[in-house]
Amino acid sequence: MRTALLQSSGRPGSVAENLKVLDEAAGRAAAAGAGLLVTPEMFLTGYAIGDDVARLAEPADGDAAGAVAETAARHGIAVAYAYPERAGDTVHNSVQLVSADGAPLANYRKTHLFGCFERDHFTPGDRQVVQAELNGLTVGLMICYDVEFPENVRAHALAGTDLLLVPTAQMHPFQFVAESVVPVRAFENQMYVAYVNRVGPEGEFEFVGLSTLAGPDGVARTRAGRGEELVLADVDPVLLAASRENNPYLKDRRPGLYGSLV
Repeated sequence: MRTALLQSSGRPGSVAENLKVLDEAAGRAAAAGAGLLVTPEMFLTGYAIGDDVARLAEPADGDAAGAVAETAARHGIAVAYAYPERAGDTVHNSVQLVSADGAPLANYRKTHLFGCFERDHFTPGDRQVVQAELNGLTVGLMICYDVEFPENVRAHALAGTDLLLVPTAQMHPFQFVAESVVPVRAFENQMYVAYVNRVGPEGEFEFVGLSTLAGPDGVARTRAGRGEELVLADVDPVLLAASRENNPYLKDRRPGLYGSLV
């Protein structure tokens, strides 16, 4: 499945403008043969927007969700978009996957919040593994800091995730995560990992780009630079199956030794 990574910070503070950016990217991605488009973390609203997080947060079936579903259906492409999700009195840092006909497939709430900004504005989720079936692949959802915890990605591997989507807001000086950690996570867990970042200065942060789709061999199939960019790469289930057959990591595990981890 050809997968498109939208590396962009959009228009922080304007859901309407970000929906336009998303629609344009979906059209370009679909024209290039992509079956899936993935956005960065908090794409619909912007990341460093302070108390506007609560003001702009919407439920998973809110107006913005309807607009994204319409975009997906019109262009015939699945979309994983990240946004602040309102659930009663709480707000979660979330990502929702919708199918190419606009149907909601899965919604994930970030479980590991990074820094004071996130802990002040969000409630962490409590479901580690959220998956959906898409175009013959088992697709898992995660957000940014979550992927830096080995246990998180291993849980997805054991649950059969083929392609892990990771919208992110990775900032300076942590670019080594995109460059080194993500390909290692893909290799040690025998899956594809799509890591999709914001770019440029935003509030107190400077986002570093470097979005990538890493394969089960630890090789980056595509790598964006430091500016706004739409990059594409293929997720190959045949290569994935062969890699899993030849790589012994998951088969050679000894879970009885790992009790101290929990």
